Amino acid sequence: MKKLKLFILLALLFPVLSFAQTEDEMKKWGEYMTPGKEHESLAKMDGDWIFTSKMWMDPKGEPTVSEGTAVCKMILGGRYSQMDVKGDIMGMPFNGTSLLAFDNGKKIYLTTWIDNMGTGIMYGEGKYDEASKAVILKGKMYDPLAGKDIDYKEIMKWTDEKTMTLESFTIKDGMEIKNMEITYTKK
Repeated sequence: MKKLKLFILLALLFPVLSFAQTEDEMKKWGEYMTPGKEHESLAKMDGDWIFTSKMWMDPKGEPTVSEGTAVCKMILGGRYSQMDVKGDIMGMPFNGTSLLAFDNGKKIYLTTWIDNMGTGIMYGEGKYDEASKAVILKGKMYDPLAGKDIDYKEIMKWTDEKTMTLESFTIKDGMEIKNMEITYTKK
C-alpha cells in the first residue's frame, strides 16, 4: 500500500518536477511567477471605492446613471487584482467581479469580467499606453442581441491614487461606440 501511495505521489509530481531541470529553466520560471512593478501598480487599487456609472443604450441619447461600490484586493500573493462590484442598473441589483493581471511572460495586461446580468465571461488583453497614461484593453464579449461575440475596447486610467476611470466601447464595422463610463473614487 505504501508503495502504491508513493507511486501515485511521484506520478502527480513528475510533470511539475520535470518542467524545469536546469538552473536557467528555474530562473525563467522564477521571473515568470514573481510579481513586479506592474503588480505593485495594480496593488494601489486595493481598498474600498464608490463609483458613478453612465451607460448609453443609444450613443446619441442621454446616459442612464447609477451608483455603487467596489472592493479591490490583490490575490494569490500579489499577482492579480480582484474587483468585486455592487450597485444597481435601471433599478435591478447588479453584482460583478473582474480580475486584472499583468502577464510577465507576454508583457501584457489581461482582464476578465463576470456579472449577474449574463452567463459568459468577457476577456480582454492590452498594454499600458504611455501617451494617454492608461491601460488599453481589447477583447470579445457575447452580445445576446447579435447572437454572437463582438469586439470591445476598455480604457483604464488612474488620475491619482484616489480616482480612476473606465471607459468601454463596442466596436461595430470598425467604429468605436462608447457605451459606458465609470468614475471610481476611493473611500
